[in-house]
Amino acid sequence: MRAMHAESMARVVDLPGRGRLTVWDTPGPDGAPTLVLLHGVTLDAEINWSATVPALAQQFRVLTLDLRGHGTGLPVRLPYRLDECADDVAAALRVLGVGPVVVAGYSMGGMVAQVFWRRHRALTAGLVLCATARNVSGSPLEQWTAMALPFVVGAVGWIPPVFPLGADLVGARLLGDRLDRRVRRAALDRMRRMPLVTALAAMQAVCDFSSHRWIGGVDVPTAVLVTRHDRVVPTTRQWRLARAISGAEVVEVDGDHDVFLDAPGAFQRALVHACLVTATASGSTDDTEQAG
Repeated sequence: MRAMHAESMARVVDLPGRGRLTVWDTPGPDGAPTLVLLHGVTLDAEINWSATVPALAQQFRVLTLDLRGHGTGLPVRLPYRLDECADDVAAALRVLGVGPVVVAGYSMGGMVAQVFWRRHRALTAGLVLCATARNVSGSPLEQWTAMALPFVVGAVGWIPPVFPLGADLVGARLLGDRLDRRVRRAALDRMRRMPLVTALAAMQAVCDFSSHRWIGGVDVPTAVLVTRHDRVVPTTRQWRLARAISGAEVVEVDGDHDVFLDAPGAFQRALVHACLVTATASGSTDDTEQAG
């Protein structure tokens, strides 16, 4: 897996009452808007975004970080809560004195981005929601999964032989069969560093998530990046999310849920376009003023 970007700087920030978090800060042109990237479940920022940061940095100052329990993120607290992840991001931005920002999230990161807008509107200049939805617990099978996961998480936590197992056991299902073997192996190696119990808890939080009642209130420019052949988050759900947000721009890309690895060039072009559309609509030109 490649480095995030040659010019990226690791900034370790102390978040009051939360702990220390590493934020990768990639500078863009002078006066460029700030873009925050939030990765998907069982992934980390490097797996999800390393192929796109160089292109994004031509237009944006790019901040990337690992969400709680993932990679170098803050320690996980059970039950896993997406609102806590959103609050972590807001706390980091306030310590850095950055905002408002365009928040781009992939899959679970897209759900965290939705929550971020709801809880921290003053810090949100725009949203780019990739391969995500208002919820993933609509079908009978998914409803069963949502109900069963709390028991699975509890069982895993009490069985000592399971402790060494990693997130790759479940994260592998997010990767398509066509993915290059070397790329797949590198992704699974990084997933393996995450404990299985943490991955299951995060997946439970994803199953529990629903923004149906409030997503229609989004009042910032938004783009929805739709993965046309997604096995994990059905395209129909991604479109329902887009239609629920007034004025949302839809950007489509041919690919499965692992398009950022399987077709990084196509994903990069679609993501850059979605971010530029959102930033232009928001009028984001000054990323140095801290919002309340």
